[in-house]
Formats: sequence, structure tokens, C-alpha cells
Amino acid sequence: MATGNGGAEKTRVRVTVNGRLVEAEVPVNMLFVHFLREVADVKSVHVGCDTSHCGACTVVLNGRAVKSCTLFAFMADGGEVLTLEGLRGSDGGLHPLQEAFHEEHALQCGFCTPGIIMTLYDYFGRGGDASEEGLRRALEGNLCRCTGYVNILRAARRAAARLRIPRKGLGV
Repeated sequence: MATGNGGAEKTRVRVTVNGRLVEAEVPVNMLFVHFLREVADVKSVHVGCDTSHCGACTVVLNGRAVKSCTLFAFMADGGEVLTLEGLRGSDGGLHPLQEAFHEEHALQCGFCTPGIIMTLYDYFGRGGDASEEGLRRALEGNLCRCTGYVNILRAARRAAARLRIPRKGLGV
């Protein structure tokens, strides 16, 4: 860590964001959400509450969904981050979660959507099932003030079917 610019303590942070190395010297107290938005220029990561309640800032860091407003940027140093911009389908187009959200009209204002999709991406990637209970539990940390979650859950189930994620108890 170095000190400069009026005595504010700084540190160098290197993070791979969606396959691209991002490196910068930033204030030691910079939140990771601000690093992603301001330094890495990732606009899908939203600042919704700064208290970790809304989930709009959710990204996948080193293979796990995290709320980026709960971390300082230096805590992600050396890490790999996946955001909505980095999701790709097997054909290089939209990921099945993105397709399903579009097809099921699972967003209105869209502010919460990137965090919800990244949460579901992590949940399915860790072996989560497509049951109503499992999906609701997975999304407990994500607030949507517009949709009422009906279409979000429908989109999650549609994506799960495409990804061959079983519904709990159905033996699929």
C-alpha cells in the first residue's frame, strides 16, 4: 500500500473481469462495486443500497456469487470476476438465463436483473435445483421492486430446463 494525493492511503488492485485484466491504484477504502463500475467500466453492476440487502451488485467472484458492495476492492485482488456482460451461451450469444429472462418478460425497470441473473448462475452452477422452494431460497438476497417475482421464477425454470437442471423430487 502506498500513500499519496493528500495522504489518502492507496493500494494496487489487479482483477480479471470477464476475461480482461483490470489493474489500478485505488483508495484502500474503495468498495469493489465502485471499482467495477468506475475503474473496470462494468455498468451492469448496480449500486442499489450499499447495505447488502438488495443484491443489485451481485457478481461471481472466484466462482461464488458475492455482493460487491460488501467488499473492498483490495479484497478481490488477484481474483476472477464474471458479470452479466461476461455471460455467454455455448454459441457465443446470450446465456440461457438471459434468453429466458427476455422470453418470460422477467424484468421491468431492469435495475435488479443483472444481480438476479448472476445469483441464479451461481446457484445452478453449484448444483441448485429448479424447485420453487430452491429458487425462492436462492433469490432471498435479491430484491425486485417491480415484478413480484412471478416471471422471474418462470424464467429461472425455463433456463433450468435448457441447462438440464432437475426439479427437486422429479427424478429428471
